[in-house]
Amino acid sequence: MATLADSRAAELLSQRGLDLLESGRPAEAAQAFRAAIASNDRYFEAHHGLVRALRAAGRLEQSIAAATALTTLSPNDPLSHTALSISLRRAGHLKEAEAATARARMLQWTQEIHAIPQETWIH
Repeated sequence: MATLADSRAAELLSQRGLDLLESGRPAEAAQAFRAAIASNDRYFEAHHGLVRALRAAGRLEQSIAAATALTTLSPNDPLSHTALSISLRRAGHLKEAEAATARARMLQWTQEIHAIPQETWIH
């Protein structure tokens, strides 16, 4: 279990990764995101950042692997499946990308349905 210090370190390292990514230095950004994940492997923003950085660096298969790991960590998060879909599409894996997109949509719809108060449902 990550401590408060681990969570703070992950947050700072992720911010560094985002800054590097915005500066056009995706390989260095990927290193910062990996360090953030090492500090707190449940800091999902770092995982999302790693996927983006690897994709920006042209390391598409590594980006797919990182996105797949993210969907394992957060299987009900539509954004995780969207990240996987984008990486798959960029790598030319169109059939797999469509499946990931469909999964993301289904998860999003499910979340939207559950957000509607039951008393407003038609019975």
